[in-house]
Amino acid sequence: MQQQIDIGIQPDDQPYEVTSFARKHGLTVPVADAVLFAKGPSPSRAACDTAALALRCAVALYARKQTGR
Repeated sequence: MQQQIDIGIQPDDQPYEVTSFARKHGLTVPVADAVLFAKGPSPSRAACDTAALALRCAVALYARKQTGR
């Protein structure tokens, strides 16, 4: 008999819940909601994670450019 342990990891085909996605990526709920909305009606978790990372990188780059002026 094989036991399965649930550690809260969801399959990639399960959509994110907005607040857990926001918390995972350090985003506000409205920003997380916008990222999830932009990825379409049923995006994969990997696609959403990639989009959140791209957004954070873009914001960091913009902030760096603003402080360099």
